[in-house]
Amino acid sequence: MDVVTLEPRLHMLAFPVGHAYLWVGEDGLTLIDTGEVGKAPAVADAIAGLGFRTGDVRRVLLTHFHDDHVGSAAAIAGWGDVLVYAHSTETPIIRGLEPGPPPVLRDWERPLFEQLPPRVLPGPVRVDRELTDGDTIDLGGVDAVAVHVPGHTPGSVAYYLPEPRVLFTGDTVARLPDGTVILGVFNVDHDRAVDSLRRQAALDVGIACFGHGAPLTGDASAQLRRTAATAHL
Repeated sequence: MDVVTLEPRLHMLAFPVGHAYLWVGEDGLTLIDTGEVGKAPAVADAIAGLGFRTGDVRRVLLTHFHDDHVGSAAAIAGWGDVLVYAHSTETPIIRGLEPGPPPVLRDWERPLFEQLPPRVLPGPVRVDRELTDGDTIDLGGVDAVAVHVPGHTPGSVAYYLPEPRVLFTGDTVARLPDGTVILGVFNVDHDRAVDSLRRQAALDVGIACFGHGAPLTGDASAQLRRTAATAHL
């Protein structure tokens, strides 16, 4: 796993499958997503490498229920006084009370989906705060706004930090190796996913952090708007 500093308070933890992000606040650390099952030791190493302790983690913000995002959340939630946040639509899934819906694949997505490696399903994760659209979370001197962005999953949530102009999209938006920004794939509802992309493109964003693909830095809004303009229902 590589650790990439995007700005002094923001670090990307780049896993082979999916990314997590670490925000450094005045009161400690916030993780946005946690990687697959078994990645907690790698997250702990990254935190130590940045000069912090696992006990400095105050919050885990989950973007959606997929295993490459919540896989290590239960382990990290046990590090100390950690609050876990997720959208209310998906808390029953994340808590292990009901299954999550599968994607509705487009024809061109099927070969890609069939090539995915087998996944290790996460166990139940404690959720301390159930979010709804517009809820505000204090990250230690900086507010994050929960933006409900359904489509990839029913309760996908992006986290928008207006003051530093940072957006965490989860898997609702992605970036290819060649740098192209695209609508996220493997969605449960394509039309809602397009609407959610357009909603995020309307925000004032300097840095856009994706669950898959390298972040956009600088004027991320311009690229998000271009992608939204070419997305079709």
